[in-house]
Amino acid sequence: MFSRSVRRGTRRGGFYALAVLLGVGTFAFPSPARAADAYVDRLAESAATPELSWSDCDEGFQCALARVPLDYNEPAGAQLELATIRLPASDPSRRLGTLFVNFGGPGPSGVDRLRERARWPWLFSEELRARFDLVSWDPRGVSRSAGVHCFATAEEQAEYFGTFPGTPTDPGQEADFFARSADLAARCGQVAGPVLNHASTANTARDLELLRRAVGDNALTYHGISYGTQVGAVYANMFPRRVRAMVFDGSLDFEGNADGHGAEGTHLPLDTRQGVAVGIAETFDAFLRECSAAGPRCAFAAGDPKLKWIALAERARHAPIVLDGTPWTFSQVVTTAGSLSRPETYADLATLLQQLFDAATSAPALVPDSLFDPAYPANRAEAFYAIQCSDSMVPTEPAAYSRVAAVEDLHNPYFGRTAVFNAMPCAFWPARDADRYTGPWNRQTAAPILVMNSRYDPATPLHGAYAGAAQLATARVLVIEGTGHSSMYVPSTCAEQAKRDYLFTGQLPPDDLRCGTDHSPFP
Repeated sequence: MFSRSVRRGTRRGGFYALAVLLGVGTFAFPSPARAADAYVDRLAESAATPELSWSDCDEGFQCALARVPLDYNEPAGAQLELATIRLPASDPSRRLGTLFVNFGGPGPSGVDRLRERARWPWLFSEELRARFDLVSWDPRGVSRSAGVHCFATAEEQAEYFGTFPGTPTDPGQEADFFARSADLAARCGQVAGPVLNHASTANTARDLELLRRAVGDNALTYHGISYGTQVGAVYANMFPRRVRAMVFDGSLDFEGNADGHGAEGTHLPLDTRQGVAVGIAETFDAFLRECSAAGPRCAFAAGDPKLKWIALAERARHAPIVLDGTPWTFSQVVTTAGSLSRPETYADLATLLQQLFDAATSAPALVPDSLFDPAYPANRAEAFYAIQCSDSMVPTEPAAYSRVAAVEDLHNPYFGRTAVFNAMPCAFWPARDADRYTGPWNRQTAAPILVMNSRYDPATPLHGAYAGAAQLATARVLVIEGTGHSSMYVPSTCAEQAKRDYLFTGQLPPDDLRCGTDHSPFP
């Protein structure tokens, strides 16, 4: 059904400009309290609207390919095809339009994730699915959409990432990690092709604008999760009058992600300035508290879980712990303990920590760093770097990472280094997208934006969500009182209903609303 290709193409006619003047589309524009900013990105305006030929692709879904410019500065030049998927509204008589969904990353396939998650009731309730077509897509550079590939075969990719060194736990391990990160960047520069220079979120936002036009909606209704909130914020500021309703779920600090605040981007690594290490530490402490409160339902609860963790981590720092014949290094223990995005895994994590604690003397090359896990499909790791390195200013000298790592070891001795080295290949990345978006972030949109975030989120900390919301012209933060990453992984009927009502009406929920979670991670 889908192909990975970049094709030559000719520009089709200018129907869209006439459609805007006449107000053609499903939605009328909302009437905001303040007039929306008139700014519009002219590169997307000059590109032709793709034609979507939907065809059935199992289980009620429909699939199509959307042709968009590889380089929006040359709209009639080389084209690439975006793999797109739709679950039509279940009640066409009450249909409001299309809800576009970006599930985050960057790197995972939006097509695959919509297939897997479109019917998760805490994410998309029956009421929501009745009134919107759900549409997602593989963003440019991802999977089926001119995917960035840095290896000749899947086997070569798996072997390479299977031996990629883990996060350096001391200065002596850093040189090898730097060298391998530089090698990965060089491989991608040699193999990946022209999409590497056009993979920025700004171009994904332009693609989203063309997809909106293609489905016939007069304004965009959008749900962005994690990195999808960056896509949403860029779109909102490039096309402020075309925002009908936008939910940012597990939100980034947008300015921090792009360049940092002030000169941060030149000396602070990306996730360090986003406060990810603090978010992981706060979420891990909340995990330990919930474990203790759960008593016998949590395998790690006996005694003082906090003291047990310190003893376990320090033992692994001294030498690997052997469990069932497998050595667990300090880096692997800490990476595993910090894998807290999905609360449904907390019970298994507690069991593993207890097993490691009981092994007491001697945890698994458990899960390789998730980005490099061969179990992930397609080109997740390569796409992550192609997009993130296009978007974000980072330090380019390895010595800067060593200095920050030493400081983070003092401030956050278990999780600090994880955030320092997460995007290390970006320091050596060989490509740059001249069209990346760096602001402003506060253009007045035609509708206010709803930001949702867990109280304890290891990937997008709550303080970052507040920072991102403050950068937008009109936004409100709804806090989900739980642990885990976004409402995708933290089931909350309250949050889904607040989101649903907002998407139906464009009206933000009450400022004092707080939502609980549907159940404990230790049922």
